[in-house]
Amino acid sequence: MRRVGLLVGAAALLGLAACGTTTGTAKPTPVAQASPDAPVAVAAAVQVPAGQQLVGEYPATGVQTYSCTNGAWKGLEPAATLVDKTGKPIILHSRGPVWVSTVDGSAVEATPVDGAKNDVKGAVPELLLKTKTARGDGLFGKVSYVQRLATEGGVAPSGACKNGAQISVPYKAIYTFFTPAA
Repeated sequence: MRRVGLLVGAAALLGLAACGTTTGTAKPTPVAQASPDAPVAVAAAVQVPAGQQLVGEYPATGVQTYSCTNGAWKGLEPAATLVDKTGKPIILHSRGPVWVSTVDGSAVEATPVDGAKNDVKGAVPELLLKTKTARGDGLFGKVSYVQRLATEGGVAPSGACKNGAQISVPYKAIYTFFTPAA
């Protein structure tokens, strides 16, 4: 079941925008709202292994923050909010990467699976991530895999930058969560 609603980024909630000095300015990329009934295409590179069952699918809006090191942009952290089917923010996504349920306090930290990424032109790559740690008995207590799909935006600016500068680039994605099948 696709969960679509009002997408509100964590950075927007905090009033964050680009920080620091940059040589360019990242602008939000307009994106189309996904249809609630449209299936999410999943590239072979980011398929979840057999023996897993989908337990949640949530749209996310937020930012990918980059820091300038040695004159080049390097990924620092994501900050996004995932919403339920009514548009209510229920999950916060941050550095780790980590997802925390604001409903039950459960959390999952995951790490990208080697080679499991699908480059999407003009967007951060789609990813397959495997759980590193999980806590709590709620939504994320038994999660084994996470997918980042249908990505839009979030790509680091091109060109040189001033060391120490930071910039946050808007992005959207759909995150899916899996547990081992019973």
